[in-house]
Amino acid sequence: MRIWYLIENETDYNEAIKRYEEIRYAKKGDPDYRELMLLVKIISEYENSISTLPKLDPIEFIKIRMEDFGYKAADLAKVYGDKATVSKVLNYKQALSLNMIRKFSKLLQIPPEALIKEYELQ
Repeated sequence: MRIWYLIENETDYNEAIKRYEEIRYAKKGDPDYRELMLLVKIISEYENSISTLPKLDPIEFIKIRMEDFGYKAADLAKVYGDKATVSKVLNYKQALSLNMIRKFSKLLQIPPEALIKEYELQ
């Protein structure tokens, strides 16, 4: 078994992915299971460290994700419960509430931190 360290570059990452693919079906109690859990953690940490969110205001991000999923404002209103408020938010007339951030983050698979950024209302 190889000794793993934090992934620092693409070469380390590729080696970790290759090993992960070899042992990905290890079950709890298998000799490779602990290594698999470690690989999942270090691979995730590396991927998170290199990924960057686009520099968009939260409303633009929401609109892009709505398009990605084929959602309309009515779909967001079903989740949030108030079509008028959703419309105001999407038209920059009202700020996102904490409740909206939670619900839209889950629905649209957007990290909450991308939705809490400040933006200007019209």
